[in-house]
Amino acid sequence: MGSDSRPSRAALEPLATLDPAALAGLPVSTPITVRSAALSGRLLYLGTGGGKLLLFSLDEQGAAPGFLRLLPIGATLPVSAILPLPSVARVLVLADGILLLADPLLSRPVRRLGSLRGVTAVAAPAGADPSSPSCSIVVSVGKKLLRVDLSLHDGDELDVQTREIALVDGVKALAWVGDSVFVGTATGYSLYSSSTGQGVDMFTLPESSGHPRVKRLSGDEEVMLLVDNVGVVVDRFGQPVGSSLVFSTTPNCIAEVFPYVIVAGDSKVDVYRRRNGAHLQTIPFARSGPDVLIVASDDDVNGTDLVVIATAYKVFCYRKVSAVEQIKASLRRKNYKEAISLLAEFESDGEISEDMISFVHAQLGFLLFFDLRFEDAVNHFLLSESMQPSEIFPFIMRDPNRWSDLVPRKRYWGLHPPPKPLEEVIDDGLVTVQRALFLKKAGVDTVVDEGFLSNPPSRADLLELAIRNIIRYLCASRLKNLSSPEMEGVDTLLMYLYRALDLVDDMEKLASSQNSCVVDELESLLDDSGHLRTLAFLYGSKGMCSKALSIWRILARNYGSGLWKDLSENGSHETSVDKKSGEEIAAIEASKILKTSSDEDLVLEHLGWVADIDQELAIAVLTSEMREKQLSPEKVVAAVDSEKVMIHQRYLQWLIEDQGCDDPHYHTSYALLLSKSAMEAVHMESEYGGKDDKEIDSNVQFIYSLRERLQLFLQASDLYDPEDVLDVIAESELWLEKAILYRKMGQENIVLQILALKLEDSEAAEQYCAEIGRDDAYIQLLGLYLDPQNGKEPMFTAAVRLLHNHGKSLDPLQVLERLSPDMPLQLASDTILRMLRARVHHHRQGQIVHNLSRATNLDARLTRLEERSRHVQLTDESICDSCRARLGTKLFVMYPDDSVVCYRCYRNQGDSSSGRGRNFRKDVIFKQSWLVSR
Repeated sequence: MGSDSRPSRAALEPLATLDPAALAGLPVSTPITVRSAALSGRLLYLGTGGGKLLLFSLDEQGAAPGFLRLLPIGATLPVSAILPLPSVARVLVLADGILLLADPLLSRPVRRLGSLRGVTAVAAPAGADPSSPSCSIVVSVGKKLLRVDLSLHDGDELDVQTREIALVDGVKALAWVGDSVFVGTATGYSLYSSSTGQGVDMFTLPESSGHPRVKRLSGDEEVMLLVDNVGVVVDRFGQPVGSSLVFSTTPNCIAEVFPYVIVAGDSKVDVYRRRNGAHLQTIPFARSGPDVLIVASDDDVNGTDLVVIATAYKVFCYRKVSAVEQIKASLRRKNYKEAISLLAEFESDGEISEDMISFVHAQLGFLLFFDLRFEDAVNHFLLSESMQPSEIFPFIMRDPNRWSDLVPRKRYWGLHPPPKPLEEVIDDGLVTVQRALFLKKAGVDTVVDEGFLSNPPSRADLLELAIRNIIRYLCASRLKNLSSPEMEGVDTLLMYLYRALDLVDDMEKLASSQNSCVVDELESLLDDSGHLRTLAFLYGSKGMCSKALSIWRILARNYGSGLWKDLSENGSHETSVDKKSGEEIAAIEASKILKTSSDEDLVLEHLGWVADIDQELAIAVLTSEMREKQLSPEKVVAAVDSEKVMIHQRYLQWLIEDQGCDDPHYHTSYALLLSKSAMEAVHMESEYGGKDDKEIDSNVQFIYSLRERLQLFLQASDLYDPEDVLDVIAESELWLEKAILYRKMGQENIVLQILALKLEDSEAAEQYCAEIGRDDAYIQLLGLYLDPQNGKEPMFTAAVRLLHNHGKSLDPLQVLERLSPDMPLQLASDTILRMLRARVHHHRQGQIVHNLSRATNLDARLTRLEERSRHVQLTDESICDSCRARLGTKLFVMYPDDSVVCYRCYRNQGDSSSGRGRNFRKDVIFKQSWLVSR
């Protein structure tokens, strides 16, 4: 009688035990000995040594087997093999070397298949189509290997065709896969083609080798060839594939229930995993009668879970334990390594669904979590696609809370207690560890991790480890597509955990980024713990700008007054150039909020303290393009401290240049601010004594840049009041700026005085005269050069240069009147001579042009007269070129292109367009006779 051992893993579980003789109602005086067995669906066929066939029905749910029928075939015909052939509704029986056919329900007497005698082995091909009314088998008879084709016809008639494949002697085992027939003899294994009969020897067996056995495997058209206690797996071409299976004993019988290979021998049945040959289970059997165990499964049904193990007098039915049940059993024993290994095996074999894989990972995670193995637990949580982040919430926040309704009520397999706060989990776990230590000292084995027993951790270390790993899980959960309430719970509880470990950088990073934190849950917590920066970031990310700015203002004041330690003293990794103080950082963060805010009152309220820390930040706030609605310039100008000139300047510059503001008031204000700054810079320039050259160069460059900006603005803008600006710079040395302003006011003489006398820029003065466009401007400039007044010496060189460049266009009399008696004659003689010659040439050239013009005019008048005096002859057939009416005695008009129209058409189309459609304004007509020929 079979009995299960206590294996570490049970791949097969007992389903039913049956006594064939008792179920068949046979008397004790006529016992039966089972010699063969076969499964076909839920039907179990048994063959006895006394020539009987027995049929039983099995149930996978564990119901008692039912006896269906007993069919005697002959007392002297022991049944050595049974082969169900469902496609032709027959069961093939090999008994004492002859082949017999029976119907599947054994309702009719058996019939002999042909006249074959001495049959030693028989096999059917793999993958036969059960819907086809035909099948084939391969039979070994004597020295022949035969193929027998069976076809089922109407009336349950069976047509049998036999042909020889090859000559093979001593066949003991057969298997048929595809076109290949594997033959096992006492000397070795061979491979033959069922269609052509060609064969090849695969390998030979040693003389001491046991009985050859060939087993067809399901799935990939593979065959197992037995060599002593080694199962060599080959494909249908005879090539080894995968790894061989090494059995503990030489098998007497081999069966397969995917993914396991089951072998019987030496009064036990062993279960091996087909993929890697790992030994999984041993089922021992007591010796009773002949020491032969028969193992049978349904080779034609994929996914079958039943296997039959038969001894001489009893039959034991086993069922494959499902993947889920095997994993569950390992978890009950807290054998996590085995459970993980099983999960990987079943996943690779396709024995478990994706949903179940996620479920098992979550179950593993919870068990490990309650065993205080937090890192491993979270690793499995992350591998579970079906686990919801809300299932972790009870570990962090005690029920009831805002998210209690989000927590799914899952119990999984009931292997772990319901989630509870981390502190309680750790306390209970430590109690378990202490209990295990006590039991270990008493010599009792426990399932507690040896690492905990050898080095028990402290409560604080476990709590920190748990929090860090839950943080890791929640961070990964943020990347999932979660519902809004669940996302709020994840971010809020993540902030709780960051605070618990005082992870300030992580808190601020989460608060400043896009998040779903609930402010109400965190406000008092962060305020009480002093994490004001995090609270300010959180307010800012939630659009609560006023509260955020108030906190940044408090932080800046506290850092500035020394109440708090400056952030720059905290060992920052920044370089000295990049290092910023606490109040600077507060101003920077506040400016980020102010740049996007369109609330004028809020911006102007906080602009002052930001400007006190960094004026550049204040300028960036005022000139930001990120806000939806720009600030009112009037309010901004009124709010900015008048002493902060740079802010005023930069804001007005942005307002005018970038925003295109055309308000004269702001243009004037900007010009006045630039002028004052330029005057201050020039005043500072005069105090450069005692400074090194590098500092002087820097200051000079700044002054040059400032004055250049002022000059460009004064030239470009026409909206400011030049008189107001002049009043400011009147006593300064900003002569070029004054020249620009006087030019705006139309004071040409003053402009020329500044350019020629103050700046002594002859080129600029002449350019200004050219812009004026009048000759008297050059005469006026010449007068300034020759009579500068105020005790200044005449500028003869500049005067000569002026005459040289523009003397040809000037009136010689006016030039001579302006010349000073003190001017050396040799300086001006050449220029005056050239000017007079040019004047005479210009006069004569004008006379020539005048006379030519008169001649051309006279010739044109004569030609016009000739055209007008031409004679035109009209006949009765003459018509208008425009309306096509007869002219007769009507008034008519003739155009230069010789087209004639009636007077009415002429009035309609005018002088510019002829009757033929020619436009004289665009297409001028020219006749050769009009050329000047006189």
